[in-house]
Amino acid sequence: MAVIQVDRKPLTFAERTYIPQILSGLKTTWKHLRSTAVTLEYPEQRPNIPPGYRGVPTLVKDPHGREKCVSCQLCEFVCPPKAIRITPGEIPPGSPNRQIEKAPQAFDIDMLRCIYCGFCQEVCPEEAIFLQNQYSMTGYTREEMVNHKDKLLELGGTLPDKHFKWEKKLHAEQEGNAH
Repeated sequence: MAVIQVDRKPLTFAERTYIPQILSGLKTTWKHLRSTAVTLEYPEQRPNIPPGYRGVPTLVKDPHGREKCVSCQLCEFVCPPKAIRITPGEIPPGSPNRQIEKAPQAFDIDMLRCIYCGFCQEVCPEEAIFLQNQYSMTGYTREEMVNHKDKLLELGGTLPDKHFKWEKKLHAEQEGNAH
């Protein structure tokens, strides 16, 4: 087996003392010392959230305070990690929501399973589920990380209704009863 010898050029004095490398490192350190970056005092100060951010999924109500969810269960079926569980319930006769066939008796989202994909918001025909800007969900137990219907409605609040579909159905029903 032949041994090949590679000739290397000799190091200069500066290269032997590592002075260029040390000065390069000090230059980088000096740039960082002069920077004006400020640490945020979380949770009192929060960073700006970019547009289109997908945070915690929540349920919303219409401007009249009615639940918009009609238990169609599309969000449950489309959820990739199966984080949503809906138990459909009946609407009692004489209820202000009587034009709806059903409403969720239970609506749970397991935030430990949720991947914040936004499919639930996209598929909802009633625009009842929205991904909010909230990004910090914490809890000490697994049970605390399951958002039930009451908490989802509390987090979601009320959003304006663009379609007023329920008012149209209610007016049509009232006109039908008048004739």
